[in-house]
Amino acid sequence: MQIGITGATGMVGRAVGTLALGTGHEVIGYSRQASSPQPHVSRTLISTKENPLPETKLDALIHLAGENLFGVWTKAKLERIWKSRVDLTRQIVTQLRTWKPENRPKVLLCASAVGFYGDRGDEVLEENSPAGSGYLAGLCKEWEAAAKQASAMGTRVVLLRTGVVLGREGGAYPLMRRVFSLGLGGRMGSGKQWMPWIHEQDEATLILWALENESVVGPLNLCAPHPVTNAEYTRRLAAHLKRPAFFHVPAFAMRLAPKRMADEMLLISQRAFPRVATDLGYRFAYPQLDDALTELGGS
Repeated sequence: MQIGITGATGMVGRAVGTLALGTGHEVIGYSRQASSPQPHVSRTLISTKENPLPETKLDALIHLAGENLFGVWTKAKLERIWKSRVDLTRQIVTQLRTWKPENRPKVLLCASAVGFYGDRGDEVLEENSPAGSGYLAGLCKEWEAAAKQASAMGTRVVLLRTGVVLGREGGAYPLMRRVFSLGLGGRMGSGKQWMPWIHEQDEATLILWALENESVVGPLNLCAPHPVTNAEYTRRLAAHLKRPAFFHVPAFAMRLAPKRMADEMLLISQRAFPRVATDLGYRFAYPQLDDALTELGGS
């Protein structure tokens, strides 16, 4: 297949591209900047603000582009997050309508997040669970609605509700590992909040599995079948690194961060379960956190 990837230079984009190339697909990466040849894409097309998706023949499009959520949530930051997800997805779907029908991808896999569910305590969240409340839930809801407009062209749409991706070279894990290696790790708030996680290998494999599996339509929880609480994650990571984890950041202190970032990302509880993947027979390479941490070099 000819697979297009937006956000191909990000951690997930690199992992998906590498896996796709290794299984015989051609990978077309979309990028705002010309760069030297990348080992995880076959070729690169330059995108612009006016033309984010230059036309070419695609069998599938994996849309992963978006402003990083981490950082100070100023008004300008929140606007960039929204525009890079909701507005850009709308623009891409609108642009696909102008493509020659024979060039349009048969499937669009659009990034989303378990943030769709909002803060839900101990409730088990499957793909048919309703949207929650808050900025991130509203963002994901509109983001997914924009992607679903592609179905009017006969395109199969898959909504990738990703949890915390654990990988060596990107995302939150390298920072967490450095902090814990220094003996400065600890739980956040009460530690009772559920943390849906997934190893980067399963993240990439699940995306390609959904691309190739025509029975997958709509939301897909990209998270391991065994989520853990923040306190349990803290304990296990500290044990794998053989370091203490005495520090504790109380919730009231975390809420001093501007613009709700702590409530929306760090203290939120989402006990997400990958019902669609498990019911359709996907077998996780790393279903348990200890196995994932060991593979990542935590022991």
